[in-house]
Amino acid sequence: MVPTMRRPRPSTEQFAAALTCGLALRLFFIYHFPARSVDTRFYEELAGNWRYHGVYGIFVQGQLLPVDMRMPGYPAFLAVIHRMFGASAEPVMWVQAVVDLFTCALTALLAARLAPSSQRARVATAALWMAALCPFLANYTAALLTETLATFFTVAALYLFACILEDPRLHFPAAALDAHALTSSAGWWLLAGALVGAGTLVRPETPLILAAAGIALLFVWRRRSDATKLLLAGAWITAGLLLVLLPWATRNSRTLGRVQFLSPRYAESYGDFIPRGFFAWTRTWSEHFRDAYQVSWKLGKQPIEMDSFPSTAFDSGEERSRVAALLARYNVDREMSPALDQEFARLARERTARHPWRVYLAIPATRAAAIWFTPRIELLPYSGRLVPPLELWRGNPRDFGATFVFVLMNAAYFALALAGWLRRRALLGGPAIIMLTTFIAIRTAFLTSLQTVEPRYVMVCFPALVAIGAQAWASRVPAGQIAAYSTATAADFLETENSRMRLSS
Repeated sequence: MVPTMRRPRPSTEQFAAALTCGLALRLFFIYHFPARSVDTRFYEELAGNWRYHGVYGIFVQGQLLPVDMRMPGYPAFLAVIHRMFGASAEPVMWVQAVVDLFTCALTALLAARLAPSSQRARVATAALWMAALCPFLANYTAALLTETLATFFTVAALYLFACILEDPRLHFPAAALDAHALTSSAGWWLLAGALVGAGTLVRPETPLILAAAGIALLFVWRRRSDATKLLLAGAWITAGLLLVLLPWATRNSRTLGRVQFLSPRYAESYGDFIPRGFFAWTRTWSEHFRDAYQVSWKLGKQPIEMDSFPSTAFDSGEERSRVAALLARYNVDREMSPALDQEFARLARERTARHPWRVYLAIPATRAAAIWFTPRIELLPYSGRLVPPLELWRGNPRDFGATFVFVLMNAAYFALALAGWLRRRALLGGPAIIMLTTFIAIRTAFLTSLQTVEPRYVMVCFPALVAIGAQAWASRVPAGQIAAYSTATAADFLETENSRMRLSS
């Protein structure tokens, strides 16, 4: 069972124009808004030590120690580019711009897989322009961060899964297929798992794609007789995933003495103390990205003052006094000791017991909204503030205007995705759209569970969002034509299989 991968694509002129404009936009960000962060320095140190000393590690008190704090994909990417073009940021950004253009092309192919065959060229053209001109994707090519590379592997895996899920042969019972048709799909499942594995080497949460694909497969193979196919597909995907991750796990076993397929959740070294109680407490009130700057990222580095917290961090004056006393102890030496951490963990349990719906529903929902509807200017020299509007406009119209434009553009992409999803459901439905929708939902839910609210981690969802949004450009297809198309596809498949079996016999 080999998925058909027809590539109805935009015209050559449209393709060239979209990618040219996309490249110009990315070069604009690279030359006008290059960005660095703490993570950038860390990735560069890992890449440099790996390249010059042959050790994937960092210097601690003058000694180079191997670590597994971050997945090795992006440092390897940096090391290769530095070796080829020199150890500067600009070549990395140029390569990331090219990688992101491939992401745009894959997004167009993914959108085409969701559309009826007669509409695929139009939908692919719309998706290509939407992706090429997306300032949020383009912005991250100007930063030495994992987002561009992680997004590429994510959309590649999603496209391959969409090809498999939309193949009509997937919908037939095993009795209608011979052994060759069932086993020939193994390579595609292996490749899908390997693509997810390659993405996991860049970002450890990439296997969330498999959860979304698994739910879509359950929608297709929901009969009891499909259990064998489901198990075989799962086994092949797992084999492809482990095949890519096994060298990393083997390295960790030999170098660090433990089998570790993924980097630690808090990017810590083995044996480091993690203030999980403090993080559990912040998750009972933290709803915005600014809380990371004002509280979480100061931990162990700067004093934390009481005016850094929103009013929602305290349920009473007594609770506020308890937190003030704990922070006074922390600010003496800026160390979160295990005893202090236990006190914050007790506060987290008490707040959760008093308001479970707030902690488990209201705050995650607010975090999800903050992740998706942020201005996305964290890499740009703008404040991101819109309230109070008149005062901010008078004080700095350029800052307010840029922030407002980014907010509108982000809302436009989300609105198009909603319109495209409604149009797609009205046309054909299907497991691929279920997979993309589920992936966005699972990824969002995962991000709301982290200790900080970081909108950049949702960027890997944007190609899926664009692919769904491009369906808004598809024309409506009458229900009778949809049924005729589905029947013809099934008949063509059975005729092809019967002909092949006659020839083989």
